[in-house]
Amino acid sequence: MINTRQNERIDDLQCGGYSIIQDPKRFCFGIDAVCLSNFAIIKKGDVVLDLGTGTGIVPILLCAKTEGRHFTGLEIQPESACMARRSVKMNGLQERIQIDCGDIKNGADIYPPNHFDVITVNPPYMNSSGGVINRNSAKAIARHEIACSLADVVSLSARLLKTGGRLYMVHRPHRLVDVLCCLRRASLEPKIIQFVQASAEHEPSLVLIEAVDHGKAMVKVLPVLFINSSAD
Repeated sequence: MINTRQNERIDDLQCGGYSIIQDPKRFCFGIDAVCLSNFAIIKKGDVVLDLGTGTGIVPILLCAKTEGRHFTGLEIQPESACMARRSVKMNGLQERIQIDCGDIKNGADIYPPNHFDVITVNPPYMNSSGGVINRNSAKAIARHEIACSLADVVSLSARLLKTGGRLYMVHRPHRLVDVLCCLRRASLEPKIIQFVQASAEHEPSLVLIEAVDHGKAMVKVLPVLFINSSAD
C-alpha cells in the first residue's frame, strides 16, 4: 500500500488500470502530456527516455499503451522524482520504468550516447522573456526555461538517440520556429507536425512534433487534433 504525503492525492488515469500520485500545490500533468503519449510512436522492444518526466505521467501512460521494452524518466526536482518512483511502485511497473533524479544539462554524464530508440519531452514552454514567472518554484521550473533551455533539450536528445531514433516533443505554437530551427541545427530532422486546438473556433494551443535523428528533409503536417478543453 502506498501512503500519500501532505497535499498529495492519487488520481485514476483511466488507462491500463494505472494511477498516479500528484501534489496540486506543486504541479499536475495536463492535456499536453496526454497528447504527447498518444502522439509518440513506440515500437515493440523500444528503449525510451522521457526528459523532464515530472511525476512520471508519460512513461506510465506509454507503458499502458505500447509494447516498449523499457522506459526511463529523468527529473531534476527530487520531490517530483520521489512521487514518480512511488507511482511506478504503486502500479507494479518497476521492471519497465526507471526514474532518475538529475539535471538535463548533465544528461550526457548520466546516459551513454546513442542509447535510446525514442526520446519524449514536454519541455518548459516559456523562454526567459516569456510571461510572468510563477512564484511557486516547482511550477516555474516546469513552465519556464529556468533549469534548462530548448537548446539543452535538443542537444542532449541528439546525443542520446540512436541514428534514426525518434524525438517526440509537445510545445506551444508560438515557439514553433525556435523548435524547428533548433532541431535542424542538431541534425534532428522534423518529420511530422500536428497542431492541437480546443475547437474550430479556437487557435491551436499546442503543437506536436516528431523529429528523426539524421532523417531526410521532408515534413508531414497531420490534420488538426481537436480536444474538448483547452490546454493550460
